[in-house]
Amino acid sequence: MSNPVYTLTEGQPVRDPSVSTTLPVFGGGGLTTLGDTLLLETLAHFSRERIPERVVHAKAAGAWGEFEVTNPEIAHLTCAKFLDTAGKKTQVLFRLSTTGGEKGSADTVRDVRGFSVKFFTEEGNYDIVGNHVPVFFVRDPMRFPSLNRSHKRHPATNRPDATMFWDFHVNQPESVHTLMHLFGSRGLPDSIRRVTGFGVHTFKLIDSSGRPRYCKFHFRPETGHTSFASAEEAEKKAGANADYHTEDLWDAIARGEYPVWKLYVQIMEPERAETFGRALFDITKIWSHKEFPLIEVGKMTLNKNPDNYFAEIEQAAFSPSNLVPGIAMTPDPMLQARMFAYPDAQRYRLGSNYAQLPPNRPIAPVYAPFVRDGITTTKNYGGDPNYDRSTLSPGVTTQSITQITHHERIAANALLGLNEIPVDDEDFVQPRDLWRRVFDDAEKEKFVGNVVGSLAGTPGPLREAVVAMFGKVDGEIGQRMMAKIKEDATHL
Repeated sequence: MSNPVYTLTEGQPVRDPSVSTTLPVFGGGGLTTLGDTLLLETLAHFSRERIPERVVHAKAAGAWGEFEVTNPEIAHLTCAKFLDTAGKKTQVLFRLSTTGGEKGSADTVRDVRGFSVKFFTEEGNYDIVGNHVPVFFVRDPMRFPSLNRSHKRHPATNRPDATMFWDFHVNQPESVHTLMHLFGSRGLPDSIRRVTGFGVHTFKLIDSSGRPRYCKFHFRPETGHTSFASAEEAEKKAGANADYHTEDLWDAIARGEYPVWKLYVQIMEPERAETFGRALFDITKIWSHKEFPLIEVGKMTLNKNPDNYFAEIEQAAFSPSNLVPGIAMTPDPMLQARMFAYPDAQRYRLGSNYAQLPPNRPIAPVYAPFVRDGITTTKNYGGDPNYDRSTLSPGVTTQSITQITHHERIAANALLGLNEIPVDDEDFVQPRDLWRRVFDDAEKEKFVGNVVGSLAGTPGPLREAVVAMFGKVDGEIGQRMMAKIKEDATHL
């Protein structure tokens, strides 16, 4: 068997890629020269092989799979072609991440997970870019950068800082609903294969007649959602193996134990939306499953590990702006802001032609001659006109388009301005239901202990403010937290 031949990046063969070319001198030394192209190329590339890390959701695992439609009735709700027939399959790319940690951080920490799926449809890529909990911390996009900074490292100490975290949240108490999920068992999933996923935002499904219906997306693992038994167990896993979740997903797929999620939608008719109130587009709120039951759409199966993590997962670019005909945005301010921020982050991180990279490249024909040139372009449309309204442009002859219109009602006498939605008792109703109707006694005890544990070392007035915030959810929470704080203080 012959030895492999290595080359320079432009194909010229090299004799030995592990040895530099030198002029030997006494004492075992040697002089390198600018003529050693292999050495210079290797060092220069090494200095440039890291790209900017995602500002959030940096630590992640991912895999390839397929989505299969299981409910033929979904075609009556949307004209999206990838959902038009039961049994129809679509290739998907999946990525599950923590939010605050860097690439090398532990993946079992208490954190909201990013849950992203890219569907490679015949009408272009469609992305669901959500989280593993059904709600989010803030509803005004101006607070999004500050939210994430408060969950990261202190600018002076360069350490995670509970004081920063809680100082932000007591001053944005609309986040209390998400905090209830985060500090409950759901905040510590024990496996990527058994984590839930939510689109979080409200979207529109539009049928072939143009009728819109509001919807929310839910992914549920077939095996059920499970969590670590305690925060201590998750911490031990993090200390023993920072890539515990990543390893678990990879090894399961390698064994042929393919994880499966069912995709569901909640549907709200536009007539009901007229009277539903602000929870329609407020991502700190959920919709009642009793009033808006889950409707099965299909199932997602992950069945292939990436051949190369950097090429296929690190370079994957997800954005809620990737929509296909039959699925539309809504006037959710956070959604609209993310529709800009996510592709903008990809342009910074991967370059302006990130959509041409293999994990983002659509299977649908692409003809966008106004988006050309730039760094690392692999398709540049030859001599086609780079301006619009040209009679010379060939277009995509295999694609057709149907004009889909739908209404969006604007409030009478609406004024452009700083229209903040103030925090009021409505923001505490759903967290209250979660505490009283969903959390059992064991979960309540865990929740109180988790929050109080996270407050260790924070200033006394801040602890009191946190207790007061949760006390607005239910007086019992505040009382139990205060008792736990006093109990822990006696053990110091």
